[in-house]
Amino acid sequence: MFERPQGGERAVLVHLNLHTGSDDESLEEFKELVVSSGAEPVAVVTGSRAVPHPRYFVGTGKAEEVRDAVLTYEADVVLFDHELSPVQERNLEALLECQVLDRTGLILDIFAQRARSHEGQLQVELAQLRHLSTRLVRGWTHLERQKGGIGLRGPGETQLETDRRLIGHRIRTLKTRLEKVQRQREQGRRARKKADVPTVSLVGYTNAGKSTLFNNLTNAEVYAADQLFATLDPTLRKVKLPAGFPVVLADTVGFIRQLPHDLVAAFRSTLKETQDADLLLHVVDASSDERDENIDSVNRVLEEIGAEDRPQLKVYNKIDLLDGMSARIDRDETGMPIRVWVSALTGEGLDLLNQALAERVNTDMIHQQLSLPAQAGRLHARLFEVGSVNQQDMLETGGWLMDVTLRRADWDSLVKYEAVDQYIVENHSSLQLAADA
Repeated sequence: MFERPQGGERAVLVHLNLHTGSDDESLEEFKELVVSSGAEPVAVVTGSRAVPHPRYFVGTGKAEEVRDAVLTYEADVVLFDHELSPVQERNLEALLECQVLDRTGLILDIFAQRARSHEGQLQVELAQLRHLSTRLVRGWTHLERQKGGIGLRGPGETQLETDRRLIGHRIRTLKTRLEKVQRQREQGRRARKKADVPTVSLVGYTNAGKSTLFNNLTNAEVYAADQLFATLDPTLRKVKLPAGFPVVLADTVGFIRQLPHDLVAAFRSTLKETQDADLLLHVVDASSDERDENIDSVNRVLEEIGAEDRPQLKVYNKIDLLDGMSARIDRDETGMPIRVWVSALTGEGLDLLNQALAERVNTDMIHQQLSLPAQAGRLHARLFEVGSVNQQDMLETGGWLMDVTLRRADWDSLVKYEAVDQYIVENHSSLQLAADA
């Protein structure tokens, strides 16, 4: 049996048209995945079949064509844009005499490169081990049980069984560690809920510009690049909208077509930020020819993780790549924002996005006019901290006449602990401000 290479960058790509639709888009996305992994595509072998071949996935003749491409271009790895069974993967490696990876294995490799946080590394390793556990097939002679007889009996289990047992133990260990991280995240969610701070989660097709948008909205420094899965680890930042109301923005991993189930399962705790969000910012690449298909792909993943009922505000990004397109807000028949057209790269339309966010998140608002005496300095400061002071003027008595807008939860808290309701001005129009006197 050949020795499996430790790595390689020259790749032969294999893509079959199985008559499932969106074939051209799927191939282009696969090429982007390969480039994102660091490999160099040297040849693409395409074909068409009604159903996959049970031995090689591709037919026998097409498998020979792939082998010729490997020899011609001296490729190190063959990448399939499909899900291969363990037996098909083993048969192909035996025929091609080089490493073979399917779509899931390629995505797992990209994720392994991009994971930076402890949680992200645990999640990727768990997904890798789940995938590997199905690949433990008897392809090497050292996995065979020793022959029977005196002095020749084996230790009681095959190498294959030993590997499965060790992988199973490691998977249980990773699950335990991730459960601990999940409990810590749950504590943070409970604290935000208790403080009544809304959570806005950015979702979207990978490379739609979520991280660039996140950085511009929060002044964060999340890594952003023009490649698939540039950002893997989730990032949360607390920001204040223009009206002064705090929200927590969560940047999540990008979605793609046919997102591997092992990844969805491993990242379920991270994706719970999306499931529990008060609002989803669905970022769409407005310049993409497949933007409608990408929107459908994202919605399917949201349905898979149980977040399909979360309210969405679509953000059509990259309008700088569209001729004649300018920033705007699209509203429904009730006047509520449903789409915002922006460019995260140039900053165009971000003020409109902040405005739309404030309207969508802060729907339960209190608007009041208050007359505060000079001795209510602490309450005066609190109003600036938790609300939006629309107007403020000094009274002749040394106090303040204030026009404020704040969330109902903040208002109720100020009523309970600061007795702010005693300062409500019932007929503020009759008051004369010192500035007008």
